[in-house]
Amino acid sequence: MSTFARKSAILTVLGITLVGCGTQSGTGGTADGPRTPSPGASATAASPARTGEPTGDPSGDPSGGPGAGPERRVPTLAPGPGGLAAVFERAAPSRGAAKTVALTFDADMTADQGPRAARGERFDNPGLIAALRELKVPSTVFMTGRWAEEYPDQARSIGIDPLFETANHSWSHYAYTGDCYGLPVVGRDEMRTDVERAFRAFEKAGVRNTVPYFRFPGGCYDDAALRAVAPTGVTAVQWDVVGGDAFATDADAVAEQVLAGVRPGSLVVLHCTRSAAPVTEAAVRRVVPELRRRGFTFVKVSDLMRPDAP
Repeated sequence: MSTFARKSAILTVLGITLVGCGTQSGTGGTADGPRTPSPGASATAASPARTGEPTGDPSGDPSGGPGAGPERRVPTLAPGPGGLAAVFERAAPSRGAAKTVALTFDADMTADQGPRAARGERFDNPGLIAALRELKVPSTVFMTGRWAEEYPDQARSIGIDPLFETANHSWSHYAYTGDCYGLPVVGRDEMRTDVERAFRAFEKAGVRNTVPYFRFPGGCYDDAALRAVAPTGVTAVQWDVVGGDAFATDADAVAEQVLAGVRPGSLVVLHCTRSAAPVTEAAVRRVVPELRRRGFTFVKVSDLMRPDAP
């Protein structure tokens, strides 16, 4: 994932920032064109957008996923007009001076990368997970179903640890729009199945702390994609700070990029994939103590999304 942030329509509703529909991010395109992140963009433009209300799972299942217990309800955003899944990007600045930040990690493995894994390429990063535990950093891991199938023991270990919550990053890690960083493309009729297949892979691996959040592969989506995934009950989760760790070789540069971008309520995207993001652990070991020194508290996405969060 390249260094980028999307220009998108936003609206503050009950203290939550939502990304609106019917707008094109990046350059060119039509209202229904793919919202592919623009390289180098960093700001979001305010304009009218659909609304969404924070909700909890009515069944009492805190995660919306299989096997979750009744301890707490995980907030989601209701679909907007036209049946489009709502998109959460960061906590609204209107929450005042609270210095919270959510670190998220994409555990990427694309469906066709099995032969590479068989030859010894590693798409996991156990050192990063160990560092997060050592540093006691609550985090949200956006996991592909293919990753969970390749590393079921690690998926289960993450998925039963209360420090983490596990969210959906598709089963295949194929793109949900065309022209998304060269990724193969999921057919429109297969998008819902791809999301549901990932949840089943988590369940099979023994993941218990699944939350009903979905991150589009490559961060690329359009209205058709939002409409396709809405029946699964997920809230799409993007970010406002790009870590820039994908294919990076300089941990300090990654750390500096994160530290320069974080604001109260920020949501940071990083990766949990050694082959494509080898310096993430080292960057995190610098970022975490520095942000704590600045007064920030680390939270999961579900905590950041709560309308009553401090």
